[in-house]
Amino acid sequence: MNGVDARGGQHCETTALGVLLRSQGLDLSEPMLFGLGRGLSFVYWDSKRLEFPFLGGRVKPFELTRNLATGLGLDLRVQETTSARRAWANVTAHLDAGRPVGLQLDSYHLEYFGSKVHFGGHVVAMYGYDERDAHLVDTEQQGGAVTTSLTSLARARAARGPMSARHRSFTLTAPHDRPSLHRRIVPAITACADAFLDPPIANLGHRGVEKAGKLVPTWLRRTDAPERHLPQAALLMEKAGTGGALFRNLYRDFLAECTRLLDSGHLRTGHRLYTEAAALWTETAALIAKAGETHDERCLVRAGAILCELSRLEREAMRALSRLGSDTAIR
Repeated sequence: MNGVDARGGQHCETTALGVLLRSQGLDLSEPMLFGLGRGLSFVYWDSKRLEFPFLGGRVKPFELTRNLATGLGLDLRVQETTSARRAWANVTAHLDAGRPVGLQLDSYHLEYFGSKVHFGGHVVAMYGYDERDAHLVDTEQQGGAVTTSLTSLARARAARGPMSARHRSFTLTAPHDRPSLHRRIVPAITACADAFLDPPIANLGHRGVEKAGKLVPTWLRRTDAPERHLPQAALLMEKAGTGGALFRNLYRDFLAECTRLLDSGHLRTGHRLYTEAAALWTETAALIAKAGETHDERCLVRAGAILCELSRLEREAMRALSRLGSDTAIR
């Protein structure tokens, strides 16, 4: 397919969304896509089936896409099937008509992927194929415009497990009247803030960050292989498609972009506090990695203390952002 802007971004889902929307003539920054999709969140997850606890900083896979489509009035068409043959026909019908397609799949099977870890919530944009290979756009970290064999793509799409979907493919169509960002920003920010401030369980939102602060200091006792599990946890926080600082860098930059469009003291407060929070998340990841390398529990104690401070800091930021609209003017 000619004329596709195959830029790789920091996060897989926003990278794919950017490709699909630019093909429709709608070019939004990656932080704007992340923020309008209400992508920021937090989860601390542990169970007997997990080798090691998981820290997540975003909403669950594909929720961001659905949020963005609703918020911007985009026509989102999703196709799922248990049939590999039908799934391939769903994709090629759009590609042959000159439209890129989003795919949700397991990154483990993609031949270009650097880290061989099963993750069924990975998202890519597909913009072409030949008799042997599929042409995809993934994150900048994975190479941006990349190829993988059709065989490996089929395995990735058919994979089952946590966060996977049944050969999910999707397209987006932008309305003829381009959406006004000014009217979409406030509802997206306040909905994200409200969800973060009032999570249904203690593992989520600011309560989850506080819970992580209490449990991270025990992580050396949670694993027989700290030299593997702790650096991997830190890598997932800082490098693995998060944009750094467990997605806080992306949200900080989204809020900064919003301050150039809207005049609001609450918005400026939220941006200032998320700028502080982003730096502290990077420091936390570094301490967790160091604890794995040195087996020094003091690093985890310090990381836990920072996480408790982050819970307070992000709660304060989201309280300010939840009040957005009461003092807001368009610049």
